[in-house]
Parts: sequence; C-alpha cells; structure tokens
Amino acid sequence: MTRRIETAALISGRGSNMAALLAAAEAPDYPARFRVVISDRADAAGLETARQAGVEALAIDAKAAGGRAGFEARLDAALRERGVELLCLAGFMRILSADFCSRWRALNIHPSLLPAYKGLDTHARALADGAREHGCTVHWVTPELDSGEIVAQARVPVLAGDDADRLAARVLAEEHKLYPAALREVCLAALAQRG
Repeated sequence: MTRRIETAALISGRGSNMAALLAAAEAPDYPARFRVVISDRADAAGLETARQAGVEALAIDAKAAGGRAGFEARLDAALRERGVELLCLAGFMRILSADFCSRWRALNIHPSLLPAYKGLDTHARALADGAREHGCTVHWVTPELDSGEIVAQARVPVLAGDDADRLAARVLAEEHKLYPAALREVCLAALAQRG
C-alpha cells in the first residue's frame, strides 16, 4: 500500500484547483490523501464538489468564530482532529497569521510568475504592463502575501488579442496540471525523508 501524506485543502469559492487535486489523489499511487476540505465561507461551491468526491467538507465562519484568531483556532483544531500534516490553499482568500504559518506547512497556487504580480488582478496587471509571458506559481505559504519559497512554475505566452478572461483561462488550465504535480513532488520528498 502506498504511503501518503494526510492533506487538507482550504478554499473560499468554487475550488477548481481543489477539484484537480482531489482528482489526482484518486490515483492509487498518489502520495497525498485528502482528509478534509475546509472553507471560510459556507456558500463556497467547492464544498459540494468535495462531498461529491467523497471527501469531508466543512465551513468555519470567521465572523462567528470571533475574527482571525478565533477562526484560526477552530481551523487548527479541525485539522489536528483529522490528523492532517499538510495544507493546500486553493483559492483561499484569507491571509494566515505568522503564528498559524509557524505551526502548519502549507502550499498555495498563485496566478502569476512570482515574484511578479503578488495579490489580486494578476492577469489584467500583466496585460497592462505589456508582459509577453505569464503563468502560475506553487509556493510555500508565509505570513507575507505570495512571498514564500517557490516550488514550481508553469508559463504561458501572452497572445495578441488577449484580454484578462482569455489569459486567465489559459493560466487556469496550467494551474490544474501544475498544482497536483507539485504536491506529488512535495509529498514524495517528505516521505523519502521519513525513510
């Protein structure tokens, strides 16, 4: 039986990258197993996607939890209860505190070639700058937005006539391939260190 890293996905919306990760993890030799998908929004469409894939899905309301500290305490408890070892942020729209980041190893996927275009509206910003190349980055999560060590990147050309939506669609297609591949490599490395 393949050894696996117990993993959780954090989402805020539709969770298309989460769906790509869950699909990859269905392979018997994939080195990550998703124990739970957690959203900070009860109406996140990705929660139903996770349930349909047979993965536990739950929402933790930040306001009901009493703000960031309360939210992170509930999130921490939920992850520990399920034996999670690694987090994958997939369209999770909250910045995690330094304290939380010190306790949890977490990957994120960002729609730009970091360090370029941290934050939001990456596709429109790349077009406005006349960039010839754009793409996506898997990186380790740190308290500073989109600034952690880069794990993997995929590039796409910016084409004549591109608008933000067209460019975003091409980048998203690469995200759906890059994130599962990067998670595989991270988990294989972690398992190799364990011997």
